[in-house]
Amino acid sequence: MANYFLVDFSKVLNWTGILMLVSIFAFSCKNDINEINQMVKRDDLNVEKTKEVELIYSDSAIIKVIVNAPLMNTYKDKIEPRQEFPNGIKVDFYNDDFVSVSQLSAKHAIRYDRKKEIVMTDSVVWKSVKNEILESEELIWNESTKKVYSNRFVKVTTEDDIIYGYQFEADEDFTKWKIKAPQGTMSVKE
Repeated sequence: MANYFLVDFSKVLNWTGILMLVSIFAFSCKNDINEINQMVKRDDLNVEKTKEVELIYSDSAIIKVIVNAPLMNTYKDKIEPRQEFPNGIKVDFYNDDFVSVSQLSAKHAIRYDRKKEIVMTDSVVWKSVKNEILESEELIWNESTKKVYSNRFVKVTTEDDIIYGYQFEADEDFTKWKIKAPQGTMSVKE
């Protein structure tokens, strides 16, 4: 009978020890909501990060545009879903024969899903096949209208001239363009 009591007592000690450890852990853990919010930002919960991105736009199985970026953050916002390219973007426009007709680059860009627009900012450079170069701090490409425009200051360098102005608009292959408020000296061909 003594052995039975000893075995029973050791089981009680083991269970008591386990219960004491569990209660110590349970009461010592305290979740402070401020600490949790600092560790995990709410915006991070709705963001998908993708590295080395290549987006291909086609029309009737013909590639028209290729977008490359080192990083794309996709925001799953219900009001304004968008993709951000915080480390820069490079856009190549192609003709029907898959020949590059213009290249566009910027250090930052945001694509707004509902508007179907990409707003490119910071050191925007757009080069055409005719070696015309547009430089600006902001340029907007509307995917639906296939137009590229800016209401900011732009500089267009052609083979013969440098043209400055505001309210720039062009087709996406940069073959036809206009500046509504030009400034500078331009040569006129006879």
